[in-house]
Amino acid sequence: MTLTLRPLTGQAVDDALDDLAQLRIMVFRAWPYLYDGDLDYERRYMASYRDSADAILVGAYDGDTLVGAATGTPMADHADDFTEAFASTNYPLEQVFYCAESVLLPAYRGQGAGHGFFDAREAHARALGFNYCAFCSVMRADDHPMRPDGYRPLDAFWRKRGYAPLPGVIATFEWKDVDEAGQSQKRLQFWIKAL
Repeated sequence: MTLTLRPLTGQAVDDALDDLAQLRIMVFRAWPYLYDGDLDYERRYMASYRDSADAILVGAYDGDTLVGAATGTPMADHADDFTEAFASTNYPLEQVFYCAESVLLPAYRGQGAGHGFFDAREAHARALGFNYCAFCSVMRADDHPMRPDGYRPLDAFWRKRGYAPLPGVIATFEWKDVDEAGQSQKRLQFWIKAL
């Protein structure tokens, strides 16, 4: 299995969104997201990537098949739920590029796609003149009943890349967990890096 990473912008982002929606539904069903998604919700959620002139989608391909992807947009173009979290910081939103999801099918992990995803988004953000990249990670209790044995969070990977959590900068977002009857609020911790 050989992975090829391709940065997509403009119409190419829109063309890949249905495949990205399917990947998000599959990958985010696992811990720690536990997301019980559907295609209609995904299409509405991903409209910000289609509508932002400065969005990027970094596709991981096995031949012509999209097996992973990472996205990014200017923070100001993303959901109000996320931008509100920055209101109490000294980071101007117009200087922050938001690295949104990174999803990759399990069979393709361990081949460097994670670094490639961040490299491409950070280069894109620099080229657009942004001073910072930020992302957020879902917060789950250590004693959550669905936490798998031996789970290792990605904190060490993110720190190696120069990201650090922003104390108290937490967004809330709603989605339906696989074990829930309806949507509930989730807390997401922001991490940031100077470019």
